[in-house]
Amino acid sequence: MVLRRPIYNMLRRIDCAMPRDPLSLVTYCGLYCGLCAQRTNVPKHAKQLRISLHEEGFDEFYKFDPYLKQVFPVFWRYLTKLETMRCSCRAGGGDPSCPIRGCARERGIDVCPQCEKYPCNLIVSLSHRYPILIEDGYRLQQVGIAKWIKEQKERSKRGFTYSQIRR
Repeated sequence: MVLRRPIYNMLRRIDCAMPRDPLSLVTYCGLYCGLCAQRTNVPKHAKQLRISLHEEGFDEFYKFDPYLKQVFPVFWRYLTKLETMRCSCRAGGGDPSCPIRGCARERGIDVCPQCEKYPCNLIVSLSHRYPILIEDGYRLQQVGIAKWIKEQKERSKRGFTYSQIRR
């Protein structure tokens, strides 16, 4: 089944509680950004590490060590950045030369499972790293993007992340 029409307005009518752009957390390849450890686990761990380092006085102690005096401020800024990391494929995150993103845009589709050639070699190759990618794509085809997004949000609430199964 190939869906080539824009789905933004359709999704807004189905679920008004969705973000302005319901696809903002859906990658072109069919992953859900809300299941990425970069958006879930990493920010929590970075915050906890920053708090622990602060409680132990490292944000002041580093000034007394010549090496730390050079590297700690950069590390601290990076750690702070990790706390708020919210990359998104659609917002330009990830590899800017991603062939999957380019292909989807060229074909005028929102997500690869909408393509008549799904799963193509690019998706099959990516599925070696994300073993549920193709199955999830077929599920998206079966239930539609709005219901699929809701299912991914439920997965996220249960604490699932791709890092648990990524190869």
